[in-house]
Amino acid sequence: MKDDAPHVLVADDQPDVLAALRLLLRSEGFDTQTAASPAEVLELLEVDDFDVLLLDLNYTRDTTSGQEGLDLLPKIQALDGTLPVIVMTAWGSIASAVEAMRLELGRAVRKAQLLEAENEMLRADDVPELIADSRAMQPVLRLIERVGPSDANVLITGEPGTGKEVVARWLHARSNRGYRPLVTVNTGGLYRLHCPGVGDQLRHVVGPEHLVLGLQQLGLPDGPPELQRVGSSKTRKVDVRVLTATNTDLERAVADSLFREDLYYRLNTVEIRIPPLRDRREDISVLAAHFLLISGTKYGRPELKFSAAAMDSLLRHPWPGNVRELRHCVERAVLMVENNTVDVEHLGLRQAAEGSLRLEGVPLDEAERILIRKALSRNRGNVSRAADDLGLSRSALYRRLKRHGLHV
Repeated sequence: MKDDAPHVLVADDQPDVLAALRLLLRSEGFDTQTAASPAEVLELLEVDDFDVLLLDLNYTRDTTSGQEGLDLLPKIQALDGTLPVIVMTAWGSIASAVEAMRLELGRAVRKAQLLEAENEMLRADDVPELIADSRAMQPVLRLIERVGPSDANVLITGEPGTGKEVVARWLHARSNRGYRPLVTVNTGGLYRLHCPGVGDQLRHVVGPEHLVLGLQQLGLPDGPPELQRVGSSKTRKVDVRVLTATNTDLERAVADSLFREDLYYRLNTVEIRIPPLRDRREDISVLAAHFLLISGTKYGRPELKFSAAAMDSLLRHPWPGNVRELRHCVERAVLMVENNTVDVEHLGLRQAAEGSLRLEGVPLDEAERILIRKALSRNRGNVSRAADDLGLSRSALYRRLKRHGLHV
C-alpha cells in the first residue's frame, strides 16, 4: 500500500461486512482499518488520523433504530470536527437518515459560515504595499519572487522597523498557501506564559530566543511537523510553512549558545536580509508620499503635500528607526500641520547635536556623506576650508559632493 493512500476507517458489527469492504477498498487503492463497536471507533480516532469514516448506525443485536450510531456522531465530531463521515445501515429508516444528515449538515453549515466570515476579513485585509524602487531592495524583491511560491522556511532579518512583516506577508501572498490565513505570533511575549519545563530557561534569555524554547519543546522533526492540541494527548501531523522575522544576529546567538544551532538551520532554509532605510534613500520620498496619502486620508486631509524644505529634511535624516520611524513622523506631521503644506517644523525630527552622532554600523558612503555635511556646516559652506578639515583637495571634495548629491 502506498504511503500516501487515503486512510479509511470502516465501522460495522458484522465481520463479513468488514471483510468485504476491506477487500473492496483495498482493490481501489485505499488503506483500510476496521472497528467493530463504537468504543473501538473512538479508540482508533484517538491514536490515528483518517481521511474518511464509513459508519454503521446499528451495533446491538435486534436493534434497528440507528440510535447508537447517531449518539456516536457528536463524539466523533468532538475528536475531529474535520473528518468526513459516511453513514451506512441495512435497517435505516427515513427518520434516522434525516437525523444523521441534520447533524452533519448543521455542522457543515456552521463551519461554512465561519470560513466565509474569515475569508471576508482576509479579503478586506489586503497585502500591504511594498515600496522598493531602490537598488538596495532589488535582491529582496528577486528573492520574494523566487522563494515565495515554494514551501521553504524563510528567515527574514533586518533592523527594527525595516518592514520584515511586510516582506513576510508578500512571501505568503506569493505562495500556494496565499488563499489561507497567515497566522502571526509575537514570540517576544512568550515569557509571560506558563510553560512547564521551560520556565527556568526563559528567565535566562530575552527576545527571539523565546521562540527557540517554544519550538524546542514542540520539536521540529525532519519529517512532517507534529503537535498536540491543548487538552489532548493525540499527536497530529501538520502541514505548515514557517516564516521567521528577527532583528537579532542569530549566528552570534548560536555562537553564544543562546540559540539552538539545529533550529537555526531548520528555520534558515533561505535568508532574506532587509537593508536599513539609510541604505535605500531613493525610497524615502516615495515612502513619505505614500504615508502622507494614507495618514491624510485617515484624518480627512488628503490634499496635503510636502514643502521642498520638508522633503530635503526627510532625505537628510539618518532614520535610526527605519521605515516605522518615517511612517510615524509623517502621521505626526499630518496632525500638526494647519494649512495644506507640511513643513520642516511639522515633522518633529530631532537633529543630533554636533559631535554626538555615532557612526558605528553606518555604511561607509553614508558616513562620508554625514562627515562632509558636518564639515560644510562648520565652515558655513566654504568648500576650501571644509576640504582642509577633511584632508581632501578642493577638486576631490567637489567630486564627492556631486556623487552624494550635496549642494553648497
